[in-house]
Amino acid sequence: MKPPVTDQPWASLRRYTAARIGLGRAGVSVPTSAHLAFQQAHAEARDAVHAPLDVGALLAGLRALGEAPLQVQSQAVDRASYLQRPDLGRRLAAASVTVLMGLNAPATDLAFILADGLSALALQRQALPLFTALRERLLLEGGWTWAPLVVATQARVALGDEAGALLNARCVVVLIGERPGLSAPDSLGAYFSWAPRVGLADAQRNCISNIRPEGLAPAAAAAKLHALLREARTRQLSGIELKDEQDDQVLSASPASLMRLLGG
Repeated sequence: MKPPVTDQPWASLRRYTAARIGLGRAGVSVPTSAHLAFQQAHAEARDAVHAPLDVGALLAGLRALGEAPLQVQSQAVDRASYLQRPDLGRRLAAASVTVLMGLNAPATDLAFILADGLSALALQRQALPLFTALRERLLLEGGWTWAPLVVATQARVALGDEAGALLNARCVVVLIGERPGLSAPDSLGAYFSWAPRVGLADAQRNCISNIRPEGLAPAAAAAKLHALLREARTRQLSGIELKDEQDDQVLSASPASLMRLLGG
């Protein structure tokens, strides 16, 4: 008798990736184990979209770093309206505008907006490790100032432009949960805009995506983000005119300069 499952000859490659490759087959279908794993991944992705952010825990973690974070909300009053009306997630609620305006914030280099986005799980898991690593780099370099950190709920990327403008920041950095994939329910994105203001287009932002231990590790993402922010401040711009050349430098560097790049 033939075995019920026929393995793919390249099934061993599965240990290198979470992608669904080399699953084999049972008759004309995928094996039951692969089908069940797919259903589980789909359920985890759906749960990530709907799960609420533990704001208290995130605020406590930021305070432990010595920061004094604030909490705001978008115009989307609940998760249903957030998912059905993306425009509401791009603007601050009136009460939150009042809070940020009331700060009369002095001019700073950076404003950080930590937003739940489409995966609060991603923000919960990755935001503190990423911000901690980036904060260490900024403090070590010196000469950087930033506004009080803001934790935003029911928020989309563009909300950061309004918040950054109200905080009088030259550049806004939005750490936000990305749309979950079937093998990545906790992937964080980092977006930044120079001279933030309402109405910026996507082409005026830079993005670092797939920040999670199985993708771009938070420490590596912090190094990449730091390099881009330095360049943005030097050139006073962001978006399509600001290219991430870090990988190009690594590929073309001599061994000695490569060590300096990786160490810096």
